[in-house]
Amino acid sequence: MTTTISVSRETKELLESIRGNLTWDELLRSLALKEKREREKRAIDALRETSSNRDASFEESRLRLGLR
Repeated sequence: MTTTISVSRETKELLESIRGNLTWDELLRSLALKEKREREKRAIDALRETSSNRDASFEESRLRLGLR
């Protein structure tokens, strides 16, 4: 099943400039997964920085949050 996503012309032009030979689905999935990994990395970094301020260990906090 496919869907339509409305974006501005400027956004579409920007995406087209980095799309290369990828399909739109492949490009958007790649961008979404990259963003998800970056958010997970920032969350892990924040856990590391604040690990001494809480009762749960860094590893236990990661498991509770479902982070890799």
